[in-house]
Amino acid sequence: MTRLPVRDDLKALEGYHSPQVDVRVRLNTNEAPVGPPAEFEQALARAVADVDWNRYPDRAATDLRRAIAALHGVDPAMVFVANGSNEVLQTILLTFAGPGRTVATFEPTYQLHAHIARISGATVVEGERAADFSLDLGEFRRVLAAHEPHITFLCSPNNPTGGVDTEATIREVVSLAPGLVVVDEAYGQFARWSAVELVSDDSSVIVVRTFSKTWSMAAARLGYAIAPSWVVSELDKVVLPYHLDAVKQAAGVIALRFVDQMNERVRAIVAERERVVSALQRLDVDVFPSGANFVLFRPRGRAGRAVWQGLLDRSVLIRDCSGWPRLADCLRITIGTPEENSLFIAALTEVLS
Repeated sequence: MTRLPVRDDLKALEGYHSPQVDVRVRLNTNEAPVGPPAEFEQALARAVADVDWNRYPDRAATDLRRAIAALHGVDPAMVFVANGSNEVLQTILLTFAGPGRTVATFEPTYQLHAHIARISGATVVEGERAADFSLDLGEFRRVLAAHEPHITFLCSPNNPTGGVDTEATIREVVSLAPGLVVVDEAYGQFARWSAVELVSDDSSVIVVRTFSKTWSMAAARLGYAIAPSWVVSELDKVVLPYHLDAVKQAAGVIALRFVDQMNERVRAIVAERERVVSALQRLDVDVFPSGANFVLFRPRGRAGRAVWQGLLDRSVLIRDCSGWPRLADCLRITIGTPEENSLFIAALTEVLS
Protein backbone atom coordinates (compact mmCIF):
# COMPACT_ATOMS: atom_id res chain seq x y z
CA MET A 1 0.00 0.00 0.00
CA THR A 2 1.26 3.45 -0.91
CA ARG A 3 0.72 6.00 1.83
CA LEU A 4 -0.59 9.32 0.62
CA PRO A 5 1.73 12.06 1.91
CA VAL A 6 0.37 15.13 3.65
CA ARG A 7 0.34 18.49 1.90
CA ASP A 8 3.83 19.84 1.26
CA ASP A 9 3.17 22.88 3.44
CA LEU A 10 2.28 20.66 6.43
CA LYS A 11 5.29 18.32 6.39
CA ALA A 12 7.31 20.36 8.87
CA LEU A 13 4.44 20.96 11.31
CA GLU A 14 4.28 19.29 14.69
CA GLY A 15 1.08 18.84 16.69
CA TYR A 16 0.17 20.96 19.70
CA HIS A 17 0.56 18.88 22.85
CA SER A 18 0.50 19.27 26.61
CA PRO A 19 1.65 15.88 27.92
CA GLN A 20 0.12 14.66 31.18
CA VAL A 21 1.68 12.47 33.85
CA ASP A 22 0.27 11.02 37.05
CA VAL A 23 1.09 13.54 39.79
CA ARG A 24 -0.39 14.77 43.03
CA VAL A 25 -0.51 18.43 41.90
CA ARG A 26 -1.23 19.20 38.23
CA LEU A 27 -0.83 22.89 37.40
CA ASN A 28 0.21 22.90 33.74
CA THR A 29 -2.89 23.48 31.57
CA ASN A 30 -4.58 26.64 32.95
CA GLU A 31 -7.72 24.78 33.99
CA ALA A 32 -10.06 25.98 36.71
CA PRO A 33 -8.99 24.60 40.11
CA VAL A 34 -12.47 23.32 41.02
CA GLY A 35 -15.54 22.07 39.18
CA PRO A 36 -18.82 23.89 38.52
CA PRO A 37 -21.36 24.43 41.32
CA ALA A 38 -23.34 21.36 42.38
CA GLU A 39 -26.51 23.15 41.24
CA PHE A 40 -25.08 23.30 37.71
CA GLU A 41 -24.45 19.56 37.66
CA GLN A 42 -27.96 18.85 38.94
CA ALA A 43 -29.59 21.13 36.37
CA LEU A 44 -27.52 19.63 33.56
CA ALA A 45 -28.49 16.11 34.61
CA ARG A 46 -32.15 17.10 34.33
CA ALA A 47 -31.52 18.66 30.92
CA VAL A 48 -29.76 15.53 29.66
CA ALA A 49 -32.79 13.46 30.67
CA ASP A 50 -34.91 15.58 28.34
CA VAL A 51 -32.66 15.27 25.27
CA ASP A 52 -34.30 13.74 22.20
CA TRP A 53 -31.35 11.53 21.30
CA ASN A 54 -32.79 10.50 17.94
CA ARG A 55 -33.00 14.12 16.78
CA TYR A 56 -30.25 16.44 15.58
CA PRO A 57 -29.47 19.37 17.89
CA ASP A 58 -30.49 22.94 17.11
CA ARG A 59 -28.07 23.79 14.34
CA ALA A 60 -28.16 27.49 15.17
CA ALA A 61 -27.72 26.94 18.95
CA THR A 62 -30.41 29.58 19.35
CA ASP A 63 -30.87 29.47 23.12
CA LEU A 64 -27.13 29.43 23.79
CA ARG A 65 -26.47 32.36 21.48
CA ARG A 66 -29.23 34.34 23.15
CA ALA A 67 -27.83 33.61 26.61
CA ILE A 68 -24.29 34.63 25.60
CA ALA A 69 -25.62 37.75 23.88
CA ALA A 70 -27.48 38.74 27.05
CA LEU A 71 -24.30 38.28 29.09
CA HIS A 72 -22.37 40.69 26.88
CA GLY A 73 -25.19 43.05 25.92
CA VAL A 74 -25.03 42.35 22.19
CA ASP A 75 -27.41 41.06 19.53
CA PRO A 76 -27.55 37.23 19.22
CA ALA A 77 -26.64 37.67 15.55
CA MET A 78 -23.19 38.78 16.81
CA VAL A 79 -22.51 35.48 18.62
CA PHE A 80 -20.81 32.42 17.13
CA VAL A 81 -20.42 29.24 19.17
CA ALA A 82 -18.23 26.18 18.63
CA ASN A 83 -16.42 23.27 20.26
CA GLY A 84 -13.97 25.21 22.37
CA SER A 85 -12.33 28.50 21.48
CA ASN A 86 -9.85 26.61 19.30
CA GLU A 87 -12.63 25.58 16.90
CA VAL A 88 -13.74 29.20 16.89
CA LEU A 89 -10.21 30.19 15.86
CA GLN A 90 -10.11 27.44 13.25
CA THR A 91 -13.40 28.53 11.70
CA ILE A 92 -12.27 32.17 11.57
CA LEU A 93 -9.07 31.13 9.78
CA LEU A 94 -10.81 28.75 7.38
CA THR A 95 -13.23 31.53 6.50
CA PHE A 96 -10.96 34.57 6.23
CA ALA A 97 -7.40 33.23 5.86
CA GLY A 98 -6.11 30.37 3.68
CA PRO A 99 -3.75 30.29 0.70
CA GLY A 100 -2.67 33.69 -0.56
CA ARG A 101 -3.60 35.43 2.68
CA THR A 102 -1.45 36.61 5.58
CA VAL A 103 -1.91 36.21 9.33
CA ALA A 104 0.11 38.24 11.85
CA THR A 105 1.04 37.15 15.36
CA PHE A 106 3.27 38.83 17.92
CA GLU A 107 5.57 36.44 19.72
CA PRO A 108 5.74 34.99 22.25
CA THR A 109 2.01 34.26 22.28
CA TYR A 110 -0.53 31.44 22.06
CA GLN A 111 1.00 28.87 19.73
CA LEU A 112 -2.24 27.69 18.18
CA HIS A 113 -2.86 31.03 16.44
CA ALA A 114 0.06 30.45 14.08
CA HIS A 115 -0.38 26.66 14.06
CA ILE A 116 -3.99 26.70 12.88
CA ALA A 117 -3.25 29.53 10.45
CA ARG A 118 -0.57 27.40 8.78
CA ILE A 119 -2.92 24.42 8.63
CA SER A 120 -5.42 26.67 6.83
CA GLY A 121 -2.76 27.38 4.22
CA ALA A 122 -2.15 30.99 5.21
CA THR A 123 1.24 32.69 5.38
CA VAL A 124 2.15 33.54 8.97
CA VAL A 125 4.27 36.60 9.77
CA GLU A 126 5.59 36.88 13.30
CA GLY A 127 6.29 40.23 14.91
CA GLU A 128 8.21 40.61 18.17
CA ARG A 129 6.77 41.76 21.45
CA ALA A 130 8.67 44.33 23.51
CA ALA A 131 11.26 43.37 26.12
CA ASP A 132 8.54 43.21 28.79
CA PHE A 133 6.36 41.14 26.39
CA SER A 134 3.86 43.97 25.91
CA LEU A 135 2.65 44.71 22.39
CA ASP A 136 5.10 47.08 20.67
CA LEU A 137 3.12 49.49 18.50
CA GLY A 138 6.23 50.41 16.55
CA GLU A 139 6.75 46.75 15.69
CA PHE A 140 3.07 46.43 14.83
CA ARG A 141 3.35 49.32 12.38
CA ARG A 142 6.42 47.67 10.80
CA VAL A 143 4.58 44.37 10.30
CA LEU A 144 1.56 46.24 8.98
CA ALA A 145 3.58 48.19 6.42
CA ALA A 146 5.55 45.15 5.27
CA HIS A 147 2.77 42.55 5.07
CA GLU A 148 -0.73 44.13 5.31
CA PRO A 149 -2.10 41.10 7.19
CA HIS A 150 -5.63 39.93 6.51
CA ILE A 151 -5.93 38.80 10.15
CA THR A 152 -4.04 40.16 13.16
CA PHE A 153 -4.07 38.13 16.36
CA LEU A 154 -3.85 39.67 19.81
CA CYS A 155 -4.03 37.65 23.00
CA SER A 156 -4.99 39.52 26.16
CA PRO A 157 -4.19 38.39 28.79
CA ASN A 158 -1.38 36.94 26.72
CA ASN A 159 -0.63 33.23 26.95
CA PRO A 160 1.94 32.22 28.15
CA THR A 161 3.36 35.51 29.46
CA GLY A 162 0.23 36.73 31.29
CA GLY A 163 0.39 40.41 30.34
CA VAL A 164 -2.74 42.43 29.54
CA ASP A 165 -2.73 44.79 26.56
CA THR A 166 -4.00 48.25 27.46
CA GLU A 167 -7.26 49.56 26.04
CA ALA A 168 -5.33 52.31 24.27
CA THR A 169 -3.02 49.77 22.61
CA ILE A 170 -5.85 47.58 21.33
CA ARG A 171 -7.77 50.60 20.06
CA GLU A 172 -4.67 51.76 18.20
CA VAL A 173 -4.17 48.33 16.61
CA VAL A 174 -7.82 48.24 15.53
CA SER A 175 -7.58 51.71 14.01
CA LEU A 176 -4.53 50.75 11.94
CA ALA A 177 -5.11 47.11 10.95
CA PRO A 178 -6.22 46.63 7.33
CA GLY A 179 -8.07 43.36 8.01
CA LEU A 180 -9.71 41.58 10.92
CA VAL A 181 -8.36 41.93 14.47
CA VAL A 182 -8.98 38.81 16.55
CA VAL A 183 -8.60 39.44 20.28
CA ASP A 184 -8.26 36.11 22.08
CA GLU A 185 -9.70 36.64 25.56
CA ALA A 186 -9.56 33.06 26.82
CA TYR A 187 -8.55 34.59 30.17
CA GLY A 188 -10.57 37.75 29.71
CA GLN A 189 -12.60 37.40 32.91
CA PHE A 190 -9.40 38.03 34.88
CA ALA A 191 -8.73 41.33 33.11
CA ARG A 192 -10.25 44.72 33.97
CA TRP A 193 -11.33 45.57 30.43
CA SER A 194 -12.68 43.63 27.46
CA ALA A 195 -12.42 44.40 23.76
CA VAL A 196 -16.08 43.36 23.41
CA GLU A 197 -16.72 47.10 23.73
CA LEU A 198 -15.12 47.55 20.30
CA VAL A 199 -17.28 45.01 18.48
CA SER A 200 -19.98 46.40 16.20
CA ASP A 201 -21.26 45.80 12.72
CA ASP A 202 -19.08 48.70 11.59
CA SER A 203 -15.92 47.23 13.11
CA SER A 204 -13.41 44.55 12.14
CA VAL A 205 -12.98 43.21 15.70
CA ILE A 206 -13.65 39.64 16.81
CA VAL A 207 -13.37 38.71 20.49
CA VAL A 208 -12.94 35.03 21.31
CA ARG A 209 -13.88 33.56 24.69
CA THR A 210 -14.10 30.12 26.31
CA PHE A 211 -16.11 28.32 28.97
CA SER A 212 -13.04 26.25 29.90
CA LYS A 213 -11.43 28.52 32.47
CA THR A 214 -13.60 30.53 34.84
CA TRP A 215 -16.74 28.54 34.03
CA SER A 216 -14.91 25.30 35.06
CA MET A 217 -16.06 23.56 31.87
CA ALA A 218 -12.86 22.45 30.15
CA ALA A 219 -14.35 18.96 29.76
CA ALA A 220 -17.26 20.35 27.74
CA ARG A 221 -15.12 22.06 25.06
CA LEU A 222 -17.28 25.11 24.50
CA GLY A 223 -16.17 28.48 23.15
CA TYR A 224 -17.62 31.45 21.35
CA ALA A 225 -16.91 34.67 19.51
CA ILE A 226 -18.49 38.09 19.75
CA ALA A 227 -18.17 39.55 16.26
CA PRO A 228 -19.89 41.76 13.69
CA SER A 229 -23.02 40.03 12.45
CA TRP A 230 -21.62 39.91 8.91
CA VAL A 231 -18.62 37.96 10.22
CA VAL A 232 -20.85 35.52 12.13
CA SER A 233 -22.94 34.99 8.99
CA GLU A 234 -19.81 33.95 7.07
CA LEU A 235 -18.58 31.69 9.88
CA ASP A 236 -21.92 29.90 9.92
CA LYS A 237 -21.41 28.99 6.26
CA VAL A 238 -18.07 27.33 6.94
CA VAL A 239 -18.59 25.46 10.20
CA LEU A 240 -19.83 21.88 9.91
CA PRO A 241 -23.60 21.37 10.25
CA TYR A 242 -24.83 20.30 13.69
CA HIS A 243 -21.32 20.70 15.05
CA LEU A 244 -22.51 21.64 18.56
CA ASP A 245 -24.31 18.77 20.32
CA ALA A 246 -27.47 19.19 22.39
CA VAL A 247 -25.82 18.44 25.76
CA LYS A 248 -23.10 21.02 25.17
CA GLN A 249 -25.66 23.65 24.23
CA ALA A 250 -27.65 22.91 27.37
CA ALA A 251 -24.50 23.04 29.51
CA GLY A 252 -23.64 26.49 28.18
CA VAL A 253 -27.10 27.90 28.81
CA ILE A 254 -27.21 26.47 32.34
CA ALA A 255 -23.70 27.73 33.18
CA LEU A 256 -24.76 31.30 32.43
CA ARG A 257 -27.27 31.13 35.28
CA PHE A 258 -24.32 31.14 37.70
CA VAL A 259 -22.58 34.40 36.84
CA ASP A 260 -22.31 35.47 40.49
CA GLN A 261 -20.58 32.21 41.44
CA MET A 262 -18.23 32.58 38.49
CA ASN A 263 -17.31 36.12 39.50
CA GLU A 264 -16.60 34.97 43.03
CA ARG A 265 -14.29 32.25 41.70
CA VAL A 266 -12.46 34.83 39.63
CA ARG A 267 -11.88 36.92 42.75
CA ALA A 268 -10.63 33.87 44.65
CA ILE A 269 -8.23 32.87 41.86
CA VAL A 270 -6.88 36.42 41.58
CA ALA A 271 -6.26 36.48 45.35
CA GLU A 272 -4.40 33.17 45.12
CA ARG A 273 -2.45 34.42 42.11
CA GLU A 274 -1.23 37.40 44.12
CA ARG A 275 -0.24 35.08 46.97
CA VAL A 276 1.75 32.89 44.58
CA VAL A 277 3.41 35.95 43.00
CA SER A 278 4.41 37.23 46.44
CA ALA A 279 5.92 33.86 47.30
CA LEU A 280 7.81 33.68 44.01
CA GLN A 281 9.20 37.16 44.52
CA ARG A 282 10.85 35.92 47.71
CA LEU A 283 12.63 33.16 45.80
CA ASP A 284 15.52 33.24 43.35
CA VAL A 285 13.33 33.67 40.25
CA ASP A 286 12.21 36.45 37.93
CA VAL A 287 8.41 36.81 37.89
CA PHE A 288 6.44 38.31 35.00
CA PRO A 289 3.27 40.35 35.71
CA SER A 290 0.08 38.39 35.06
CA GLY A 291 -3.55 39.32 34.56
CA ALA A 292 -4.60 35.69 33.99
CA ASN A 293 -4.98 32.51 36.04
CA PHE A 294 -1.33 31.58 35.57
CA VAL A 295 2.09 33.04 36.30
CA LEU A 296 5.26 32.86 34.18
CA PHE A 297 8.63 32.86 35.93
CA ARG A 298 12.29 32.17 35.16
CA PRO A 299 14.73 30.66 37.68
CA ARG A 300 17.92 32.70 38.08
CA GLY A 301 21.12 30.85 37.28
CA ARG A 302 19.34 27.51 36.94
CA ALA A 303 18.18 25.59 33.89
CA GLY A 304 14.41 25.81 33.71
CA ARG A 305 14.13 22.19 32.62
CA ALA A 306 16.07 21.04 35.67
CA VAL A 307 13.76 23.00 37.97
CA TRP A 308 10.73 21.59 36.13
CA GLN A 309 12.09 18.07 36.62
CA GLY A 310 12.78 18.76 40.28
CA LEU A 311 9.15 19.76 40.76
CA LEU A 312 7.98 16.69 38.86
CA ASP A 313 10.12 14.51 41.12
CA ARG A 314 8.09 15.99 43.98
CA SER A 315 4.81 15.15 42.17
CA VAL A 316 4.13 18.75 41.05
CA LEU A 317 3.57 19.28 37.31
CA ILE A 318 3.79 22.76 35.78
CA ARG A 319 4.41 23.89 32.17
CA ASP A 320 7.89 24.11 30.69
CA CYS A 321 7.67 27.07 28.29
CA SER A 322 11.27 26.93 27.10
CA GLY A 323 10.12 26.09 23.58
CA TRP A 324 8.34 29.42 23.07
CA PRO A 325 10.31 32.18 21.32
CA ARG A 326 12.40 34.22 23.79
CA LEU A 327 11.25 32.15 26.81
CA ALA A 328 14.38 30.11 27.45
CA ASP A 329 14.24 28.53 30.94
CA CYS A 330 10.76 29.95 31.60
CA LEU A 331 8.16 27.96 33.53
CA ARG A 332 4.44 28.60 33.96
CA ILE A 333 2.24 27.66 36.88
CA THR A 334 -1.54 27.52 36.69
CA ILE A 335 -3.19 28.90 39.82
CA GLY A 336 -4.78 25.95 41.62
CA THR A 337 -6.50 25.49 44.94
CA PRO A 338 -4.88 27.09 48.00
CA GLU A 339 -3.57 23.66 49.02
CA GLU A 340 -2.12 22.95 45.57
CA ASN A 341 -0.49 26.37 45.42
CA SER A 342 1.09 25.86 48.85
CA LEU A 343 2.43 22.46 47.79
CA PHE A 344 3.92 24.06 44.67
CA ILE A 345 5.57 26.86 46.66
CA ALA A 346 7.02 24.38 49.13
CA ALA A 347 8.31 22.11 46.36
CA LEU A 348 9.85 25.00 44.41
CA THR A 349 11.50 26.35 47.55
CA GLU A 350 13.04 22.94 48.14
CA VAL A 351 14.20 22.55 44.53
CA LEU A 352 15.83 26.01 44.45
CA SER A 353 17.56 25.44 47.78
